[in-house]
Amino acid sequence: MLRAQNRHHLDWSADYRFYSQDGFDEDAVFDQLRRQLETHLSPDQPLVTAMDDSLLRKTGRKIHGVRFLRDPLSPPFQVNLVRGLRVLQVSAALPQGGGRARLIPIDFQHAVLPAKPPKNAPEQEWKNYQALRAQTNINVVGSARLAALRQRMDQSGSKRRLIVSVDGRFTNRTFLKQIPERTVIIGRIRKDTVVHQLPPAQPARGRKRKYGPQLSTPEELLKDANVPVEIVRAFGAGKMHRFKVKRLGPVVLRLDRAARPVQLMVIKPLGYRLTLGAHLLYRQPAYLVCTDPQMAIEEFLQHFLWRWDIEVNFRDEKTLLGVGQAQVRTERSNQNAPALAVAAYAMLLLASVKAYGKNGVPDRLEQAKWYRRKKKDRAATNELINQLRREMWAHSLNPAHFSDFISNKPPDQKCQKSQVPLRSAIFLSLN
Repeated sequence: MLRAQNRHHLDWSADYRFYSQDGFDEDAVFDQLRRQLETHLSPDQPLVTAMDDSLLRKTGRKIHGVRFLRDPLSPPFQVNLVRGLRVLQVSAALPQGGGRARLIPIDFQHAVLPAKPPKNAPEQEWKNYQALRAQTNINVVGSARLAALRQRMDQSGSKRRLIVSVDGRFTNRTFLKQIPERTVIIGRIRKDTVVHQLPPAQPARGRKRKYGPQLSTPEELLKDANVPVEIVRAFGAGKMHRFKVKRLGPVVLRLDRAARPVQLMVIKPLGYRLTLGAHLLYRQPAYLVCTDPQMAIEEFLQHFLWRWDIEVNFRDEKTLLGVGQAQVRTERSNQNAPALAVAAYAMLLLASVKAYGKNGVPDRLEQAKWYRRKKKDRAATNELINQLRREMWAHSLNPAHFSDFISNKPPDQKCQKSQVPLRSAIFLSLN
C-alpha cells in the first residue's frame, strides 16, 4: 500500500499506528466478503467452508504471541522447532462447475499462545498458565470462530447450512461436542477409532444407553471383503477421479461420547504413476466422518476434497502477499496487519469473479514455445496481481503524458510532465 501510493520513502509511523490502535474491524470486513460470496450461490446451496491453522514465521523475540512451535516442514524422523505466530483461517468455497471450486478467505484470527512461566515460578502462576492454555487451545478457538460465523450468518438473514471441512487436528471431543445449529462437520479420524451401533430402545427405568454393540474400526472396515465397495466420481488434483469407498452409518463414536449419529467413509488408496510406464504406486487410505448421517456420499466426498484449496490460500498469502512479514509486534498489530492482507487477497479473488466470471481469466500474453503448456482452468493469483498492477499503471499514464506526440500546434520548449509520479508504479511492476 505504501509503495502504490508513492509513500514508501516517507515516515511509516502513522501507517503502523493504524494497526496498533485497533482502527481496523476485520470481522466487519470479512462479513461483507462472505455476503458477497453468497450472492454467487443459489438460494438452496450450502456454504461449504474449510478451517485450518498455519504458522507465520518470526525472528523477533519481543513480538507478542511469538512462541517456539513445531516446524511443519521438518522431516518425519526429526521434529524441528521454529519461532512464529499461530493463526486460524476459514475459507469458503465458490463452486466453478464440473466439481471445481475456489476457496476464498472469510475469517482470520491470531490464535495467541500464553507465555510459559519459568521453572521456579510459584505454583499459582503455573495453575493460571494451565487454565489460560486450556482456553487458548486451537480447538477451543476454532469452536468460537465457528460459532461466531454461524451467528453472523443468522444475523444477516442467511439460513444456509454451514458445512465445515477440517483435518484430524480438529476431529476430537472438544470440537465435535460444540457444533452450532444447521452446521455439519466433515473431518478425518484415526484408523483405530471405536465405532458403535445406535443404542437400542431405551429402557423404561434406569440409565439411558448411549452405545449399541461395537462395530469394526475404520481400518477393519477397509479390509472387510463382506462390505461392498462403491464407486464415486469426484474432482481432485485437477481432474475427475473414480474413488473406491465404503460407507458405514448411521453410527455413534466413542470419540465425542455419542453426541450425535454420524456416518463414516473409508477411501481406498488412489493409484498413480510418476512417469508414463512407471510402476503403479498408491497413496494412503483416508478415513472420514460426517456429522450429517443423511448427506449423500457424493457430496460428502467432494466437500472434503475442496478442503485442499485452503493450503493454496496459505501458500499465496505467505509467498505472494507477504502475510506475516510486516514489522509489527503489539497484540493488536499482529491481528490487524495480517488480517488486512488476507482480506485484500479475498477481495482480489472476488473482483476476478465479478470481472471475468467464475472460470474467466484476464488476457494472457502468448507464451514461449519452450514453456511447459499446462491447461489452466482458473486465473492464478500471480496473474491477478499482475493485471492489477497493469491497470494501476495505465491509470497513472493519462493522455497528458503523450500530448506532444500528435498535435497541430508547434511544440513547446518543454513537454508536459506527468501529473502523477511514476516511480512507485515502475518499481511495483518490476518487483
